Amino acid sequence: MSDIPVEKKFKILTEITRAQHFAWHEAVRQLCPDIDVAKVTDKMWEVTGHETARAYLKRLDRSKPLAPQIAGSIVWSSQCMGEDAALELTEGKDEAFVRHADCPWFHWHKRLGLLHEDQPGCDLWFQTTIDDINQELGTKIRMETQESLPAGQSCCLRRFWVEE
Repeated sequence: MSDIPVEKKFKILTEITRAQHFAWHEAVRQLCPDIDVAKVTDKMWEVTGHETARAYLKRLDRSKPLAPQIAGSIVWSSQCMGEDAALELTEGKDEAFVRHADCPWFHWHKRLGLLHEDQPGCDLWFQTTIDDINQELGTKIRMETQESLPAGQSCCLRRFWVEE
């Protein structure tokens, strides 16, 4: 095992993590036939958003524009999960965009016939994160999805900004 390059191990580990998510999803479907699995999944993304906000709040510098910091944190997290994500800044404004040109989560959702859960899960995750940050800091950070891979567009593009 020690002969396997760490980069390869990491790629495999991220795929194992995604596989576990969808195994969990299927286990809920099988064991709880009267439960709306999408609602359980939404709750999981909401809980993830609360935890993400706690992590991001530790790193935010209130003396600097917040939207680019949050968008940058999302890009960093996304890249760690093997996603093709990039930060796009708007010069002179407390605004930034997160562009996912490709995403393994999208491909898993599509392959498993769960594409209807892909964008809503990400949107709920990011929105919950932002809501918690706003509550903690007393800010008005906003997020909107402008394009999405599940909708057949070329990327997932999300705008983050601070409402005045």
